[in-house]
Amino acid sequence: MKIAFLTAGGLAPCLSSSIGALIEHYQTLAPDAEFVGYLNGYQGLLLGKSITFPESAKSNYEVFYKFGGSPIGNSRVKLTNVKDCVARGLVQEGETPLNVAAEQLRKDKIDILHTIGGDDTNTTAADLAAYLHQHEYEFTVVGMPKTVDNDVYPISQSLGAWTAAEQGSVFFQNIANENTTSARQLIIHEVMGRNCGWLTAATAAAYRKDLSTWDFFPEVLLTQERWDIDAVWIPEMPLDLEKESARLRQRMDEKDCVNIFISEGAGVDAIVKQMEAEGSEVRRDAFGHVRLDEVNVGQWFGKELKKSLGAEKVLVQKSGYFARSAAPNEADLELIKQSAEVAAKGALAGTSGVAGLDEDQGNEMRVIEFPRIKGGKPFNTEEPWFIEMLKEIGQV
Repeated sequence: MKIAFLTAGGLAPCLSSSIGALIEHYQTLAPDAEFVGYLNGYQGLLLGKSITFPESAKSNYEVFYKFGGSPIGNSRVKLTNVKDCVARGLVQEGETPLNVAAEQLRKDKIDILHTIGGDDTNTTAADLAAYLHQHEYEFTVVGMPKTVDNDVYPISQSLGAWTAAEQGSVFFQNIANENTTSARQLIIHEVMGRNCGWLTAATAAAYRKDLSTWDFFPEVLLTQERWDIDAVWIPEMPLDLEKESARLRQRMDEKDCVNIFISEGAGVDAIVKQMEAEGSEVRRDAFGHVRLDEVNVGQWFGKELKKSLGAEKVLVQKSGYFARSAAPNEADLELIKQSAEVAAKGALAGTSGVAGLDEDQGNEMRVIEFPRIKGGKPFNTEEPWFIEMLKEIGQV
């Protein structure tokens, strides 16, 4: 039996560990299995680039748990976007990417493919599984849900998200000290999250929890208020910038600094509309998503707020690459191992889908049917912990 791994999309603190966890569980379930890794996601599958894992990987699977990133590499490729695949040289003119991928799997004699990625990765896996079935190549595809955004239906907790929030807090614990570099300092912490504010909210909550354990010395201006967060802006909540600016101006007057946590997708539609009206090109990826690193939400808000808050200095810092590249924390690693066990058992039973906590089935860990997997799940802004946090920072 040959089992292949493929990691795709952006990084998250679960990719390397998911490979390790799958190898660990197959030790018991299919000890004679061979393992193959397609390099750089679907790109490697289309180009026929892969590595064969040595037998020693079966006894060294724990090494994978210590690394962030993915040893076999990632990429963003949509197999149904023929034009993009041709333009990037992944297939030839006239070829169908799904067919090229299917034939490569057939040539490599792969029995099971594990895709480790977010909604784009796993919906692409669903397209591939359906294509294989239609062409009488009975083949099992089981995904594992990776995304720091935690925004995949109907999965209640995606792999790596807890760690990303924790690491975002670690990142800002150093950045927050920049409030001492000048008077009237504005710090904007831009957190990953295109359409979902879960990670921004969870990172803010993790930071404030850590902050509550610090020793302060108010008599020499080392106050908790100065290091605390003043605003959390996420895509799911409407933003009255004029009203918020007035509130934050008062905070600036009171404590000589303002700290804002903002999702990279907050307000992006308005910003893109403004950029396009000014004649600027707004590029998109293979999935049609706006390239957020070129929009620079944090920088845009920094420019808007500098004058209204009377800030002398504006610092915009992004924790995304720092947070998403970490190895998983204890809670995430446990969730990864649970997911891998269900993924492996499901694959051997011939059940295709995505292994995850099914919120429509009482958060049961199971192989969720591919047609039910989709992205864009919003963060529930009615979560009690989130409402309480907004009250404590004076945002509501």
